Order: sequence, then structure tokens, then C-alpha cells
Amino acid sequence: MKKFNKIFLSLLLVAGLNLSQAQTAAKKSADDSGKISLTAFVPEQTEKIPDGAAGMLTNKMNQILSQNGMGSSAYNSRFIITANIVVLTKDLTATAPPMTAMTLEVTLVIGDGFEGRKFASHTVTVKGVGTNENKGYMEAIKLINPKNPEIQAFVASGKSKIIEYYNSNCANIIKQAKALEQQNKLDEAIYMLTSVPDASADCFNKAMAAAEPLYKKQIDKECKTRLMEATTLWNANQTVDAANQAGELLSAIDPQSSCFGEVKALSAKIGKRVQEIDKREWKYKVDSEIGLEKDRIKAIRDIGVAYGNGQPKTVNYNVRGWW
Repeated sequence: MKKFNKIFLSLLLVAGLNLSQAQTAAKKSADDSGKISLTAFVPEQTEKIPDGAAGMLTNKMNQILSQNGMGSSAYNSRFIITANIVVLTKDLTATAPPMTAMTLEVTLVIGDGFEGRKFASHTVTVKGVGTNENKGYMEAIKLINPKNPEIQAFVASGKSKIIEYYNSNCANIIKQAKALEQQNKLDEAIYMLTSVPDASADCFNKAMAAAEPLYKKQIDKECKTRLMEATTLWNANQTVDAANQAGELLSAIDPQSSCFGEVKALSAKIGKRVQEIDKREWKYKVDSEIGLEKDRIKAIRDIGVAYGNGQPKTVNYNVRGWW
């Protein structure tokens, strides 16, 4: 039981960590969760572009974000980077075999896709030659340079407007999150609060202060659920296999949750019984993310990210009048 006790001793030490320590750790992290994150969105074009070219355009927009200090969001964030392509010329070359030469006018836009507000735009002209139209598009799109000073200025302008949005709407964001809390929609409330980037320092601090009690409610709720599942599983079949399954549930419980004392009691009970029936120490995997390595801000943000990832993948963004 010595190893088992050491595991829980290390978990108990975590309970002493406070929010300010977590904030310090988060600031040092290279994780994109603290950055302003945008979703790359390719709207329906006036002249339909091939699927391969549309995929490359999405990748190029994500590259523009990552190489200019912004985060790219896999789920549908409020703010988007989008693009519209106008074909200026499309010709077949007089070569053997003939090639397709394309001249494209690509207009990049950053804005609020929910409210339909355009924040910044930049237009670039690129040329590409390929064995077919799709490859001609792709070769042209490849030439969009994320490090071009004008593109960097475009991204910086968009970033400034997004920070301005959070600074101006901070009180309303927190108010909406509290309304969601009243409806017991804790995941959604945490998602809304953790969407505030730390680039908007004042609003970020207020949002995280508002998210902390919601996070506590959430981990308390999860603790009770997982503890009940583990207890039911163990009581039904007190075998080593059942102990290991129960251990998987218990190991995912945050040590700062209110029922953690009951978790330790059940774990000690299981460990004692396993030693009686199997004559060996009970071992199970402890989530390495729960403990000294896991800071509080990341834990809170993980809930928001999980909620966002569970939302519909298709959103009808409003980009009317952006081109």
C-alpha cells in the first residue's frame, strides 16, 4: 500500500495550489489556448473553386494565423479569417502537354462571423500554373506569404479590433455566462468565459475570476458522478478487473473536488480488498494531467474546449457585404 499512499499524498499536495500560481504557469505555457483564436472559413465563392484548392486555402489561412501569433480554432469560434477568390485570368499554355495558368485575386478578411462585422481586410494577387485547373489554383494559393509585411499588418489590425471587442463587451460576456449558470449550463458558461484571450488582460482576469466558481461546481458534479459509478461497479463485482475499472474512474477525479475524501476512502477500501484476494499491491493509472503538472487555468479551459469541440461543425457565418 506504500505506493498507493504516495500517489494520494502527491494528489493532496495539489489542493494547496491557488489560482495565482496557475495563472503564472499559464503565462509561461506555449499552449495556444491563451491566444486569440479564429476559425478559418471558406464561404461559397462566386466562381466555385475545386475542393483541393479550398482545402489548401483553409490551410493557408491557418498558416497565416499561426505565423503571426494567433491561434487557429478547430471548432466554430465567433471570430473568423475568411477569403474570397476572384479569377482574373485562366489560360491554357502553348506547351506540351498544355498547362492551366491562373491569376487569382484573393481577398482575406478577419471579422466577427456571428454579427457580420468586418474588422480588417487585405487583397493579394497571385499566379499559378498546373496540369489542371485545381493544381493551377493550388500553385497560386501556395504563393500567399504569411510573413509578407502587408499580411502581418492585416492580422495585427484584426487582432486589435478583436481585443477592442472583448474590452468593450466584457461585462456583457460575464452577465451572459451567469445567466447560463442559472440554467445549469455550466459547460457552456465556462466555454463563454474561457473564450476571452489573455491578450485582453483586464477582461481575461475578470472572466477567469468568474469561471473559477463555475469550475468548482463542475468538478464537484463530475466527482459525484464518477464516484457513484466506481462504487456501483466495485460493489457489483469485487475482482481485480473491477478494481482496475473503478480505478480508471477515480483517477480522473480532480483532488480539489468536494467529494475527494470519499474518493480516498473508496480507493483505500478497494486497495485493501485487492491485497486480500490477490496478495499484491493494487495499481492503477493516475491521470498525469491531474496533479502538480496541471494548472488551474488549463483545467478550466479544457472544459470550455471540450464543449466547443462538441458543437455542430457547420455554422452559417454572416459574411454578407465583406467583399
